[in-house]
Amino acid sequence: MTLTMPHLSDAELLARIQQFHWFHTIALRPGVVTPGLKDQQVMALEEDALLAPFDLTGRSVLDVGAWNGFFSFSAKQRGARRVLATDSYVWKHPVWQGRETFELARDSLGLEVEAAEIAPFEITDQLGRFDVVLFLGVFYHLYDPIEVMTRLRQVTRQLLLIETHQDLTAEARPGMVFYPAATLAGDATNWWGPNPALMLHLLLQLGFTRIFYRDHPTLGRGHGLYAAFLPEVEDGLILQLGSPWRDLDVPGAIEDLLVRG
Repeated sequence: MTLTMPHLSDAELLARIQQFHWFHTIALRPGVVTPGLKDQQVMALEEDALLAPFDLTGRSVLDVGAWNGFFSFSAKQRGARRVLATDSYVWKHPVWQGRETFELARDSLGLEVEAAEIAPFEITDQLGRFDVVLFLGVFYHLYDPIEVMTRLRQVTRQLLLIETHQDLTAEARPGMVFYPAATLAGDATNWWGPNPALMLHLLLQLGFTRIFYRDHPTLGRGHGLYAAFLPEVEDGLILQLGSPWRDLDVPGAIEDLLVRG
């Protein structure tokens, strides 16, 4: 089953798009693209870094903090059997109007992607368990990210993918920087900057047994990408997880990351 909307001409669809603010740049039709703050090149690099190493065919995916829905739609287009997009803050925001943009993009693409208006700190195992959980650009916006990570562990069956702002990246000791008020990028919703050692040990503490890391494809070590696997992971999920991904849960991996950059 696909979702449908009354047919709009390209001009009508473009006019609808222009009514909203967009964070994700999403190609809805040939020549009809949403004007996101992240351009198409950045989105393509992020999608390739985060999703291309994995075979999503027939798997279930939970997207936490979906915003306009780019990664939810990408997961479905890559063969995911079920995709559930969740958000709250941006979807309810009177300026960003994230739910309206998500619905417009989903209907335009004709994809069967589910949606649930739920905040990360409201997630429970009542949602069920998902083969892959996406937690992209959310960790550092949470006042209590560790509680949310604990909740995500409960709904992850095989793989948790994380993208987050980072700080203290020259430190081998686990740590996070706290940003009061709007001291990070003038945004009062930015709270934390963890380093790779912190993320490694937090994920191990939560029960993930293999943790891989790579720098962000355009932002470098200022943002980090993490692939955290549970013992139940199926071999077929991983297509290729080579360089620039690094296995963090081996002795000396953090120190090697600091030395080699």
